[in-house]
Amino acid sequence: MTSTETSAPGTSATGIRTSGRIGDSPLRPDGTLKVTGEFAYASDLWHDDMVWGVTLRSPHPHARIVSIDIGEALAVPGVSAVLTAGDVPGENSVGLEHQDTPVLAGDVVRYQGEPVALVAADHPETARRAAKKIVVTYEELPAVTDPRKALDPDAPQVQPGGNLVRHLKLRRGEENPSAPVVVALDFEVGMQDQAFLGPESGLAVPAEDGGLDLYVATQWLHVDQRQVCRALGMGPEKVRLHLAGVGGAFGGREDLSMHVHACLLALHTGKPVKMSYSREESFFGHVHRHPAWLHYEFGAERDGTLVYAKADLLFDGGAYASSTPAVVGNGGTLGLGPYRIPNVRVDARGVYTNNPPCGAMRGFGCVQAAFAHEALMDELADTVGVDRVEIRARNGMCEGDVNITGQLIDSAAPVAELIRKVRDLPLPPEPGSERDLRDLPGGVSNTTHGEGVVRGVGYAVTYKNVGFSEGFDDYSTARVRLQMIGGEPVATVQTAAAEVGQGLITVEQQIVRTELGIDRVVVAPKDTTVGSGGSTSASRQTYVTGGAVKAACEKVRASVLERAGEQLDRPSFGRSRLRLDGDKIVSEEGEVLTDLAAVLGDDAVEETVEWRHRPTEAIDPETGQGTAHVQYAFSAHRAVVDVDVELGLVKVVALDTAQDVGKAINPDAVIGQIQGGSAQGMGLALMEEVVVADGIVKNPSFTDYLIPTILDMPPMKIEVLEYADPHAPYGVRGVGEPPTISSGPAVAAAIREATGRALRRVPIRPEHIVESAAGV
Repeated sequence: MTSTETSAPGTSATGIRTSGRIGDSPLRPDGTLKVTGEFAYASDLWHDDMVWGVTLRSPHPHARIVSIDIGEALAVPGVSAVLTAGDVPGENSVGLEHQDTPVLAGDVVRYQGEPVALVAADHPETARRAAKKIVVTYEELPAVTDPRKALDPDAPQVQPGGNLVRHLKLRRGEENPSAPVVVALDFEVGMQDQAFLGPESGLAVPAEDGGLDLYVATQWLHVDQRQVCRALGMGPEKVRLHLAGVGGAFGGREDLSMHVHACLLALHTGKPVKMSYSREESFFGHVHRHPAWLHYEFGAERDGTLVYAKADLLFDGGAYASSTPAVVGNGGTLGLGPYRIPNVRVDARGVYTNNPPCGAMRGFGCVQAAFAHEALMDELADTVGVDRVEIRARNGMCEGDVNITGQLIDSAAPVAELIRKVRDLPLPPEPGSERDLRDLPGGVSNTTHGEGVVRGVGYAVTYKNVGFSEGFDDYSTARVRLQMIGGEPVATVQTAAAEVGQGLITVEQQIVRTELGIDRVVVAPKDTTVGSGGSTSASRQTYVTGGAVKAACEKVRASVLERAGEQLDRPSFGRSRLRLDGDKIVSEEGEVLTDLAAVLGDDAVEETVEWRHRPTEAIDPETGQGTAHVQYAFSAHRAVVDVDVELGLVKVVALDTAQDVGKAINPDAVIGQIQGGSAQGMGLALMEEVVVADGIVKNPSFTDYLIPTILDMPPMKIEVLEYADPHAPYGVRGVGEPPTISSGPAVAAAIREATGRALRRVPIRPEHIVESAAGV
């Protein structure tokens, strides 16, 4: 199907047309509230007797804390608590994979912005004034801020165990292969921010049982709960987490921010504590995308068929581990792109530095690598004289191929089809002699009338793993309850899977309506009273939580039909032929046999299911071989750009894409995900970078950290393919991440094609284009 097609509403077994089921695009229940500004986000949380918490952060990238004097801060009227590391009752260390991150720095700070102390007061301004009165004496220490030097023998040690977080080695095929054509390049990718619109916020409320309830915007309630419990020294029955309204995430809410801090202040003051970051503090309060340095070499036959690939990938993880080990895993195992390569040598490393911590962001290790492997594919195509689209199609994976970890690709891998589809989409018309300023680089600033503007077209294709990998126990839990309310069947679905704006609530409702044949579906609030839903990341929730909801519905349906069969005095074989359709029990032929109300009465049928996809395995530590990933999703982009080669300004004229989604559960939501992901990839190619110099962040604001606006986004033609994965519920594939991976390299390729310049760093700034033209 394509983006211009819409699915017809579903039809029930009784012939009644319904909406909001699998393949439909129902309105999101939160959509209108968000558009009108009525939706309650975490920053809108309120409690009548609450106090406000703020964080004091380190100004230094690396320093020893000599002393902390909180006397003046405590003396400020309205202040109810000032806390430091010594006030953490449990373990003063948290973390997603490695518990190496202090709740509050005790002896040493390892990056600018690291939390050192907390203040609670009756007004946020009072708390901020008091925080400024805390006197921290620091002894500055040597810092390692260039990740390329982090592994030098004489480099300062960021962590006691050294500066290496993970080294992934991948070896396949011949040890020293040769080829008649060899191309190589070095590439650099800057640090990108998730740039979600809702800064970190939450409310911690003490409870009568001595525990507390934390209402917070997050991506993974149960992992947050585990870390908060560790820091507070409490069991999970005393620490209850509830999902507050999330204003975007993209990976930046996987790690803790104000979670433990608000809880500590709430326990010390005995009052609800609200914390809400400013935009500047948000830049210090969450991880960013890893900047990367990449060296790639491809060897090929004279017709462009790949013979071997070598790659060295270096990721700057910053001061603490966060998701760096997994990012290295993705970057290494997926970092050569969706191509058949018989001989491979990859080394991927993540290192500690005294730069801001880096972790999860949409695309997760593959984004950085794609810029390099797609630039090198263009260079290979030009070297051997093969069209840039056809060289990708010639080397692209197909179902039945084996990838670089030795894993069989056992579902659709339509690389050639995707890249050819975007090539064949209509191009935007060539500009005429008279051009509207709004269509030119620089726009109405009137920098050009087209005299220095050159058009370029670029292509990129990529693939991304879906779900957690390398043997991680990846599962989700769903509880579904069916009952009659007011004479109408109502299903309630409860999961702890976070809705962060991607539309999961709608998907859960669609699945329940499809499986149970009813229209009224209530989604319970997301909290830790049900089993874990895993993280809203890795493009996994529709697959894994969707699978859990589907399985729970199947058990509910089976229980209802078993009851109906008993009431109808049908033998077991006959019961299996009954169907549930809305408020009726029908036969296989569609005959209404009884009402659901008669079967249920005043009872409810409830089932809870913990659902897992097929297992993955840890890769071999010496060769990197193994079944590392559960599923792959493929996408391709074509970018058309106009470049003012004299001023270095770029206008993206079109950004077209094709993607295999397996099954479009909600076609409109799929298109929205592809559009949003493409915008983030384009942003990294052109403008988005957290600028860090000697460990100091230079642009912690949306004034100086630039993100694409609606005026920057070009028209998009989108082709959606639906090649069902036979191993996944409904055949789905993850959708959200692939467009972020292939869009940026396509934009960069188009700029290189327009200018004829190498441009081996992103984001590509105007000065890079102009300096390259001058031979600098």
